[in-house]
Amino acid sequence: MIQIFDEAPAGLQPAPHDPRVIAAGYQVTVREVDFGAVDDKDSVMLAFLAGLGLAQSFGRNWDALYDVLSDPGVWPPKLAILLCDYGHFRSRHARLSSDLDRVLLDAQAEAARQDRNLWLLIEEPDSDPNAW
Repeated sequence: MIQIFDEAPAGLQPAPHDPRVIAAGYQVTVREVDFGAVDDKDSVMLAFLAGLGLAQSFGRNWDALYDVLSDPGVWPPKLAILLCDYGHFRSRHARLSSDLDRVLLDAQAEAARQDRNLWLLIEEPDSDPNAW
């Protein structure tokens, strides 16, 4: 079975089961951004601020988000951003998520030009936690 980290990042991808465990085996740094309570652009920026551990001086706009995600001095060569509850966010906020998708994909493309990997992994909460 091919693991997601065997391949170059390819857009927004579904997260594998246990992404943190798999990433550790590939020496991929994982950061988690939770979209569960995101409902506007400001809360998108706050979710990235918290999830990525950004400085309070982070500009909180699309350009600043692109700049920080594509900065090789900030991130290791292999980074996965786990976008938690992103599908639900997309269904609630189509235009906002479209703008964010563009920023994320542009940052991913810039990382590739810098010979870095930026995986954008969508993780949805289990619909039934007792499904086991």
